[in-house]
Amino acid sequence: MSARLEHKVAIVTGAASGFGRATAIRFARERARVVVVDLDEQRGSETIEEVCAAGSTGRLVVGDVSALDVARRVVGEAVEQFGGVDVLVNNAGIAQDDARDTWDAAEDTWDQLLRVNLRSVYACSRAAIPVMLAAGTGAIVNVASIAASVCTGGAAYAAAKGAIVSYTRHVAREVASRGVRVNCVSPGFMRTPMTTGERLGLDEAQQEERMLAFGQRVPMHRTGSIDDVADAILFLASEEAGYITGQELIVDGGYVVR
Repeated sequence: MSARLEHKVAIVTGAASGFGRATAIRFARERARVVVVDLDEQRGSETIEEVCAAGSTGRLVVGDVSALDVARRVVGEAVEQFGGVDVLVNNAGIAQDDARDTWDAAEDTWDQLLRVNLRSVYACSRAAIPVMLAAGTGAIVNVASIAASVCTGGAAYAAAKGAIVSYTRHVAREVASRGVRVNCVSPGFMRTPMTTGERLGLDEAQQEERMLAFGQRVPMHRTGSIDDVADAILFLASEEAGYITGQELIVDGGYVVR
């Protein structure tokens, strides 16, 4: 049985950790050549090492993909290094660290969340879609969140993620007849450095308490893993999802339908 992404070139943003790193490694195991994109050069380099250890090749691009010139540079390097862009995973994102649910989020918080979480999707898609259209094929997977559907994560974060779902549907319809598919994955409560509280400075006991509380809110009575999300992204990026576009795949242990 051939690898699911053999001979494919994939760009994964926010790939220094979390869903992005897991996805880059998962793609590498399926023989995709992976362009890893992140602001964190050290951790991004570690992802590249794991991509190579998985039996594939990769390239690291350091930069803020909410800037269109950076997004174009990423796509340009993928084309120059590997010959094209078959898959784009728009994963770069940040959490809303304010403990309030924040209808009155600070202006800089609002602007930063929409820039990093939403504008990066637009910038990278705008840069990559012309290459895909020229080739007559391509798959884009955007990472949204259950915050698009339920009240969690903060109002600014939810606004950005809800917009990603809407953007996915609109762009999918626009490019469907030209061979490009666009879908999104919406994770629920997953064990990542962003959700455990590690980045907020919580110690291990506090992190476990936090994740246990999240898990108790899920019908499956547990939180998910980064691999659960990476597997969903891989499915939508692969030819197994060749007749699927404009869809939101929710990976949340049943939380939204509880």
